[in-house]
Amino acid sequence: MLGLLLRRLPFWVREPVFILVGSVFGARIMYLAFHDHSWVAAGIGLALLVGAAFRIHTVVRTLRARRNRTVAAVDAPADAVPQQPGAGPGPLRKEPNAWGQAFAAVALFGALAAALWVAPHMTSDDSGIPEPASCSDSEHEKLSQAYARTPKALTGDELCTALNRPDLPDILGRPDELATTAYGTSGTAPLTGGKVAQPEAQVQFDSYTVHFSATYNHLSIAQYVKMLKTGGEEVRTHEVLGRPAVFSSDHTMQIDLSRKSGPVEDGPPTRTLSVAFDREDGGGYYDITVWSSFTSLPPDSMLVEIAEEVLPAVPDRSAR
Repeated sequence: MLGLLLRRLPFWVREPVFILVGSVFGARIMYLAFHDHSWVAAGIGLALLVGAAFRIHTVVRTLRARRNRTVAAVDAPADAVPQQPGAGPGPLRKEPNAWGQAFAAVALFGALAAALWVAPHMTSDDSGIPEPASCSDSEHEKLSQAYARTPKALTGDELCTALNRPDLPDILGRPDELATTAYGTSGTAPLTGGKVAQPEAQVQFDSYTVHFSATYNHLSIAQYVKMLKTGGEEVRTHEVLGRPAVFSSDHTMQIDLSRKSGPVEDGPPTRTLSVAFDREDGGGYYDITVWSSFTSLPPDSMLVEIAEEVLPAVPDRSAR
């Protein structure tokens, strides 16, 4: 369709447009081809430049022929100009200004190209601060009855807002990375029949993934530590913001359909910091879990720093 419209344009508009587009895009593609060492792109760019050169040759040849015709018409004797019977010698027909049409076409498409080039730079953020991925909008998410029975329960969107901090990449030691995904869900704890609220949030980077959840099961950190030790797990107690806390380790699960022995296997190791809702350890806790794509166990100091920055940003109504 675009090619058909261009062919219907006057010669002195159409040809300058083809020359401008062919030369600009050809030069740009050639530059990228040499930069990326792509012979296919180099061939495309060369074809555009050759096409632009051919059209330049056509325009120059047409201009010379037109100038020769004009000179011949001016120098011709009056009786050599055919006239209608009974009509006096009339003036020569004025043809369109070729240079004016060509200049207008080039100026028009040059302005459009400049607008397309400048527009993204006008809307870009020049502050240099990386913008993390936005949390998914769960404003209209219908909460289960577990949240109605727990008036102080947070939602997944609120946890995501607290976790998805601009300085989170710095805490993870990856200041140049941007959050690729960020979302929150307002679900319930497993094995509770949907009676215990458990909102969750997750922010994922290329190297690290951070998971943040709150469990309203009235289980204190002291009781949780005993339960972990009973299961034979090695734990380390700690204190975060004056609240009891405990470290524990686990593995993620990953699915590989190409495996014949079974599609499910252990993924990267995870480190979890569970922090009580309050200093009195009255029941319920936050879980901050971190794992990396390069399978090394995240340091405990990283989880403590995340907790010290994220937990104060949680709405006050979560406190007991």
